[in-house]
Amino acid sequence: MDILAQQLVNGLVLGSIYALVALGYTMVYGILELINFAHGEVTMIGAMVALTVIGALLGVFPQLPGLVVVLGGVLVAIPACMLLGFGIEKVAYRPLRHAPRLAPLITAIGMSIVLQNAAMLVWGRQYVSFPPLLPQGRYVILGAQITDLQIFIVLLSFTIMGGLWLLVERSRLGRAMRATAQSREVAQLMGVNVDRIVSLTFIVGSGLAAVAGVMVSAYYGLAHYYMGFMLGLKAFSAAVLGGIGNIVGAMLGGLLLGIIEALGAGYIGDLTGGFLGSHYQDVFAFFVLITVLVFRPSGLLGERVANRA
Repeated sequence: MDILAQQLVNGLVLGSIYALVALGYTMVYGILELINFAHGEVTMIGAMVALTVIGALLGVFPQLPGLVVVLGGVLVAIPACMLLGFGIEKVAYRPLRHAPRLAPLITAIGMSIVLQNAAMLVWGRQYVSFPPLLPQGRYVILGAQITDLQIFIVLLSFTIMGGLWLLVERSRLGRAMRATAQSREVAQLMGVNVDRIVSLTFIVGSGLAAVAGVMVSAYYGLAHYYMGFMLGLKAFSAAVLGGIGNIVGAMLGGLLLGIIEALGAGYIGDLTGGFLGSHYQDVFAFFVLITVLVFRPSGLLGERVANRA
């Protein structure tokens, strides 16, 4: 029972991070029907920029409280990733908006590789450690150990996801996003600036990716130029699992994928005497994804994107 409770906690934390990244995939797909495979690398850039700023702040102001230093890194990483997301859409995707679907897909993969190599040139191949600046408190609840960092990640993730849902469902910008997702041509006839909405969608998604990147690096204690690849793949899988194009589906898919992965790594691994353990955690997650898609190809909550002529 203790193992199950612990893995559920671990899965909830991982799933919260996956959900934040998955929202970027599903928002872009909902409007452009484009899979932005460079989104994982945007998350990685956010983590690396934040760690660079944190290191600089510690060097100049060593007496600053840890939370202030981390906040400073996040506040720089978010606009940096937003600018990067805007640039990716402007340079790599907008010229191909009316091209055959294979062209932007290949461009997305190419942009992912470009960002990986650019990060390697800037920060090197070595792992960058996240300094121990955040509270280290531990609590035992129902046999599971929960840390201050885990609590903070889950609460912040749910707050951001709730705020995004309100933005999409209750704001004027959200209405314009939903109208553009239904039909770009009709939305443009109704006075919506489609290019602006698409750019804002990339900007918002990239800002979420920056926060998720800092969360991942803080949770695991390090960052790396290649960290965005698997994270992006899992977040994309989470978006598909929940129903890509559906905001709530991306949140649900991320949480489910994280819990499935954690249970597969810990609980099932313990039952099999370690034969199926942490090395196979990706297998469990993607096996469940494949199973769901076999029986429900549109994902758990279906697809909200309308068919376009």
